[in-house]
Order: sequence, then structure tokens, then C-alpha cells
Amino acid sequence: MLLPRPADAAALPSPRTIQEGDLVIVYENFASIKSVYIDSNAQFQNRFGTFNHKDWIGQPYGSKVHCRPPGRGWVYILAPTPELWTLVLRHRTQILYVADISLVISNLALKPGKVVLESGTGSGSLTHSLARAVAPTGHVHTFDFHKVRAIEARSEFNKHGLGGIITVQQRNIEEQGFPEDLAGQAHALFLDLPGPWKVVPSAANCLESNGRFCSFSPCIEQVQRTCEALDCHGFTDIKILEVLLRTYDVSVETLHTNTAQAQQPNKQGKKRRRQPLEGQQQNENGAVDQSVAMHATIKAAEIGNQAAAADKDASSAAAPVAAAQQVGAGQETAAATARQVLAKPLMEARGHTGYLTFARKFVAGVQLGGDAAAAAEEPVAESANNEA
Repeated sequence: MLLPRPADAAALPSPRTIQEGDLVIVYENFASIKSVYIDSNAQFQNRFGTFNHKDWIGQPYGSKVHCRPPGRGWVYILAPTPELWTLVLRHRTQILYVADISLVISNLALKPGKVVLESGTGSGSLTHSLARAVAPTGHVHTFDFHKVRAIEARSEFNKHGLGGIITVQQRNIEEQGFPEDLAGQAHALFLDLPGPWKVVPSAANCLESNGRFCSFSPCIEQVQRTCEALDCHGFTDIKILEVLLRTYDVSVETLHTNTAQAQQPNKQGKKRRRQPLEGQQQNENGAVDQSVAMHATIKAAEIGNQAAAADKDASSAAAPVAAAQQVGAGQETAAATARQVLAKPLMEARGHTGYLTFARKFVAGVQLGGDAAAAAEEPVAESANNEA
């Protein structure tokens, strides 16, 4: 798994090359991404052709590789990241996706060196992102009540080189709570359980002062009971967030923005209502008065005949100017009808996944120790004696 490099990263080879047993993300297209563990005796086959794993060994991550003849297809072989792994992992349970995961990492204020507790390992989608956020000096303690899932998750993390950062245990956190040896050790905590409110007392015991809490719940009733438990156990800054993705359709279209195009009939064949000419009048229903319209038409014809004679004499001199105007009008029309990129939201959107409940362990005060505590108590005793 691709993790942040240590301080002496300059000494490491770049880019990293693919070796036997490595995890590789095979990118065929945007809608088709697969995971492969490199085995020199194995092949990867798809509709583009056949690819031998041994041809990938020694190639740097990110390479474009071609299949064996007679096929002419190709794929990209990418380095695994938590985001890519979320797209290709085998679902043992329902998982969190990148939109929710990014919000969890941000609001838990994770950084290298932090200790995180997670209950509900499941398929390990979030666990990979938690490990990357606290690597290389932090640690993730994750728990799952299902023994087989815990074993499979542990094996998977070891394959991905995360065994030193992630500790997996099989434990029913709702009934037993977190282990006592983790009391006051966690900087952040995440719950993905049917009854997260049952674990709030144990979570308060494990979190350090100012520690961050997060719970994922699909139902608002779970959120309400969790918030009540958080309020009763000294948590503050309680907030609930929901992530809803909105997809936009991006296309290239021709826009008609000039006046001439605007007066043309629309796609339904309906012509726009014309405005009355000068001298015309409309009745209260919007129709043009016919008698007034006839008078205006005759007058316009007389004026037109007089102007035609004058225009005939000037036509020969105005021909070059007219040609130039036509060229300019053509350029303006082309500019007004240029193809542009448009984006519009789709009518259908992906539905609700769950609510994220965040809170912070309240810091009531600083505990004074030894002489400082005794000094603080002396004025109180003196004032009590004076009142007596």
C-alpha cells in the first residue's frame, strides 16, 4: 500500500518498481478497475487480450503495458492507494466510500503519530485510510466481533505492508467495550455499530482529553440516542453531517446568442410573438388593430419607393462596404454560435448512505498535583475559619 515516505525518502528509489507478490491496480477504463497480486506464473486476461505477470515485474508503477500478440490492447498498472483499494476490494460487509472517508479523516484531525480506535473493521475500506493518515509513527487498533472477518482483515493488512501500523482483534465492543489497557491512550475513535450509544462510556474512558469521536449510523433514531449518550458523558461540539453526491452532465453544445437566431422558431416549432411596428397599435387582447396597421403599411411603402431610387445610385459605391459588412456579420454570427462546454446537474442523485456524528471530549479543567493542590486548598480553609 502506498504510504507517506519517511524523512530519508531521498535515499529510496523513485519511482518504485513492481516485484513478485506486490499488489497492483489494473486500470482498464474509468468504469473497470481491478486488483491483482503479482505471480510470475499467472496471467491477467480481459477483453483486450492476455497479459503475463512476469512481463510486469521490474516495471515502474504507472506504466502502460501492452498485451501479448495477437492482441493489441493495453492497460495501466497503478500503485495501490486507499482510494483505489476502496474501489476494488472484496466486500465482506457494506463499506464507506471516499466521500464519507475524507470527512471522517478531516474531522478526527488525524496526522502522523496519532492513535486511533475503530470498532467495525468489516472490509477494511476505512482502516486503510486511517493507517495512511497516522503512518508511519501512529497506530490503528481495529476490532470486529466476527472471528472470520477479523482473521481475513489481518491477513489482508499484512499483505499490504500495514501489519506494523494496524492491530486487529476479535471482540464484541458493544457488549465488552474497549480493552482497559487502552484507557486514555486514543487521540480519536470511530464506531460503525448497530448500537453506538452503548459504547459511549467506554469511548469516553479511552479517549484522551480533547479526543475526537465519530460514529456512522444509517438511521436518525440511532443518531438521536448516540447524541443523548454523548451529552451525558461529557462530550461537546456535537454535530451531525450527511454527504450527498450530486452528479453533473458535462457536454459540448452550440449556443445561439445573437438577435437573429433568437427570433427563429424554437425546437417545438412555436414562433415567438412579434412586437408591433412603429405606428401599429394593439388592443387589450394583444392583437394589432387592422385599420391602423393598413395605414402604416401604405405609408411605409411610399417611403420605401422614394428610398429605392436614391439607393440605386449609391449601390455601386456602397458595394465594397456591403461586402465588408457581410464578412463582419459572418464573423459575429460564428462567434455568437461558438461551441461551448456546459455542465448541468442530473435530475437523479445517489441516495442517503448514513449520518456521521462527531463530538469532542470536553476538558473540564487541569488537575493540580502535589504542593500546587495543597496551596489551592489553603485559602478555602482560611475563609471557612473566618466565617466560623
